[in-house]
Amino acid sequence: MRIPPFNPYIALVIGVISVSAAAVFVKLADGAPAAIIANYRLLFAVLIMSPIIFTKYRHELQSINKKNWTLLCFAGVFLAIHFILWFESLNYTSVTSSVVLVTMQPLFAFILTYFFFGERFSQGTIISIIIAILGSVIIGWVDFLKSGTALFGDILALLAAILMAAYLILGQQTRNKLSLMTYTFIVYGVSSITLFFYNLIMQHSFIHYPIEYWAIFVALAIIPTLLGQSLFNWAHKWLSPATVSMAIIFEPIGATILAYLILNETVTGSQVLGGTIVVFGLFLLILSTSRKSSVTISKKIRD
Repeated sequence: MRIPPFNPYIALVIGVISVSAAAVFVKLADGAPAAIIANYRLLFAVLIMSPIIFTKYRHELQSINKKNWTLLCFAGVFLAIHFILWFESLNYTSVTSSVVLVTMQPLFAFILTYFFFGERFSQGTIISIIIAILGSVIIGWVDFLKSGTALFGDILALLAAILMAAYLILGQQTRNKLSLMTYTFIVYGVSSITLFFYNLIMQHSFIHYPIEYWAIFVALAIIPTLLGQSLFNWAHKWLSPATVSMAIIFEPIGATILAYLILNETVTGSQVLGGTIVVFGLFLLILSTSRKSSVTISKKIRD
């Protein structure tokens, strides 16, 4: 049995902290349009990856057929819209509410697979979905009582979660046929191009930003995008998918702590209650689906 060169649980903790920083970085650059922030986040990530792609993975790019290119392009467009909606939501609502709601993407992924692929839900999955929705309703209702703009931000975050779910479902169609590096490079590249044209249409400035904003754009590309996701993908080699998935849903907690320390954002009791219910629902969702996968695998082995 191989021994990991680094403790995978520590890698997960660092990964969670890394991705949790994304919303805080966006808030710190609130003078820039959401689409510009997203554009540079992905563009710089693509530029950093390019030397590796064009030396070690060039043959993979040449072997992709037309059907997979189409799926990858649609996935990239959905990812771009996800970032626009999520980053825009942070202009209206708190980091806690936005990140909790956007983390509900696994829930929407299962709902979409039900409608488009006929995926059947177990009783545990249905209960977990209801619990997570209840938590989101609590957050949304209290934000509505607080201000209409906060509720608007919550809605944008939920729409961003739906777009991320659609991106993940489309990505599954090609993900197993490509290396992670090639797949990520292509969808990030397509997303960056999509965002470029969106910013062009919206007549957003591409260059007139303070130096600290450019530092934030680069930090977004390196810390949550490349470092955080890379650590999660590396941890998959040593830990179960359920363990990694459960670690990822701690992102709202990490983002809330960072927002409190860096942005002085306060957390209300209703956000704690709603967020806890959402995270608990997602825990149950991951547990129920991982058990279902284990049963399916065991059955295939027996058959």
